[in-house]
Amino acid sequence: MGRALFDRQLIDGHVVRYINKHLLGWPITFEDLKDTDDMYYQSLMKFTKMSSEEISSLCLDFTVQEDVLGTLRNVELIEDGANVEVTGDNLSQYLEAILKYRMLDRTKDQMSELLLGFFDVVPEPALTVFDPNELELILCGLPTIDMDDWQANTIYSGTVKETDQVVKWFWEVVRKDFDIGTRARLLQFVTGTSGVPSRGFSVLQGNDGNIKKFAIHGVDRKTYPYPRAQ
Repeated sequence: MGRALFDRQLIDGHVVRYINKHLLGWPITFEDLKDTDDMYYQSLMKFTKMSSEEISSLCLDFTVQEDVLGTLRNVELIEDGANVEVTGDNLSQYLEAILKYRMLDRTKDQMSELLLGFFDVVPEPALTVFDPNELELILCGLPTIDMDDWQANTIYSGTVKETDQVVKWFWEVVRKDFDIGTRARLLQFVTGTSGVPSRGFSVLQGNDGNIKKFAIHGVDRKTYPYPRAQ
């Protein structure tokens, strides 16, 4: 990856966004966990809506169960975590410990080797001019986007349908006013990556691995004044 970036060559393959953030030294947040595993993220967020009594009744401790080559094992999130009960007072510490384990510690050895190899070729300060999305576009190149395929494999929900004027305006702007780079940015904003499957938008995947077509979902402007994605 480093050599490809240095020589301005493109690589065939997109990585999850938080790996680019690792390369750039950007902080990893719960939004990155959400992008990677939305169901797991939502299950964690349910804890934040519980009372202290409800959390205590779950009998949680500072461990997680990990499947390693078919064998389940408990991993302590902090020192002596098996003997530390999760309560309303330390819930935020528990959630941060899970985030750190899922996004950092679990792949620490592999990530360290990746970073060492990458920075052996590209000096770390040279990357400060990029953000994670720009790094993806530089490494993987601008995608070839078939607008007819994109539009044909888009679904509509909420307060809009395909025949609405606002939907027609949307596609008119994307087709006529957006250049290739801006289309790639739009695709990144909505899906988390600029990558288009080799078989086209009909097999676009969500972060759970299932096929999820590009969707335009109409919302109440009083509730959501700005565009939302993912």
